[in-house]
Amino acid sequence: MTKLRHMVLSVPVREEGATMVEYGLMVALIAVVAVSAVGVLGGNVSGTFSELTF
Repeated sequence: MTKLRHMVLSVPVREEGATMVEYGLMVALIAVVAVSAVGVLGGNVSGTFSELTF
């Protein structure tokens, strides 16, 4: 049991989390998707509202 415990405790613990660069890339990707969606859907929504008459 002590040999197993020694092996487990001797494994180096590496805490690798997301860095600021990775967060920045995710935010940039979300922004690109959002701008693309507005560009694609914006014309359709504008056309739909212009067809409505009150």
